[in-house]
Amino acid sequence: MPTPDQRVYLDHAATTPMVPEAIAAMTEQLAKVGNASSLHAAGRAARRTVEESRESIAANIGARPSEVVFTSGGTEADNLAVKGIFWRRQAVDTVRRRVVSSAVEHHALLDPLTWLATHEGADVTPTPVDATGRVRIDVLRESIERAPDEVALVSCMWANNEVGTVQPIDAIAAIVGEYGIPLHSDAVQALSVLPVSFADSGLDAMTISGHKIGGPVGVGALVVRRELDPIPLLHGGGQERDVRSGTLDVASIAAFAAAIEVMVDRRKSHAEHLDALREHLVTGVRRLVPDAIVNGDERSGPTHRLPNIAHLTFPGCEGDSLLMLLDAQGIECSTGSACSAGVPQASHVLLAMGYDDASARGSLRFSPGAQTTEQDVDALLAALPEVHARARAASAPDQRSA
Repeated sequence: MPTPDQRVYLDHAATTPMVPEAIAAMTEQLAKVGNASSLHAAGRAARRTVEESRESIAANIGARPSEVVFTSGGTEADNLAVKGIFWRRQAVDTVRRRVVSSAVEHHALLDPLTWLATHEGADVTPTPVDATGRVRIDVLRESIERAPDEVALVSCMWANNEVGTVQPIDAIAAIVGEYGIPLHSDAVQALSVLPVSFADSGLDAMTISGHKIGGPVGVGALVVRRELDPIPLLHGGGQERDVRSGTLDVASIAAFAAAIEVMVDRRKSHAEHLDALREHLVTGVRRLVPDAIVNGDERSGPTHRLPNIAHLTFPGCEGDSLLMLLDAQGIECSTGSACSAGVPQASHVLLAMGYDDASARGSLRFSPGAQTTEQDVDALLAALPEVHARARAASAPDQRSA
């Protein structure tokens, strides 16, 4: 069992530790003063840092600097994308009320879509997925072709944050391109481990976030074509081409740029390291718990799954029980469920993939990172048999009715 200062962190899909280069860039800027919108020398220096960071980020993700709009993170960027594009399209043609998405989006996108449906009259059409969590292209095409003139936008995440399945963004881009429909993708999980190029993707807008790639929490960006011009959520000083007003966080932006530069430089070796750890983890779990089910696409490669997510269902167990028992052993991971008002809810991703409620609540997500070692995975495997036995006993029918 790891000591308190040797805990095993297997939840990098939730957030990552900052890389030293990002810490150094942020620390340097925190010691300085200057509003990037001010005209004096300190302000101009801050503006120079922001614009150099913007250029660096754009170069590393295959975008033009003018397409990078800084936000407070992925959630704001997703909201700005779906609401801002929907409103812009509505302003031009009120018939365009439909928003087509996948059924397995992150809540940062699902919830704004629900808000648009409730408050703005949007007709939200979730596209079903197959058993691996991949969007059914045939259904998506049929949904769009039924009435393409009514579709305001399409949004599909690049890779799923729970099970790691990579979506066919190129195929979706080809479909929507036939009708001139804007396409947005949440690339938050994909960015650190997959080759991501905005220019080559066929996307019109893309969400990225700092804290998933070794940068700080509280900074991200919506990468959006200038021709799209989404209506802003925030009004004020007109920063970020009048799409996202607000004083720019110079230190976080500099750290964000530094993290992306490190990420791109190490992406290939990083992905190989993570894939090997994932294989070791999955093989070990299957040996120890033969009835465990690996969720998502098991094929490796950038068109199939992320190398850093292993999502498993443990029949007869509650995911929350497994998580807390592992946490007591110094192993940190996450469940595939959301928690609202203290009431565990089945993962909408697994339900969309065809799981029943009990199976959807009996899952764990393990996501290693750059600092994870084979010994960390061995620590998990050493703790798992006892944890699994206790969780299964606690969930047995006679125990629940006692």
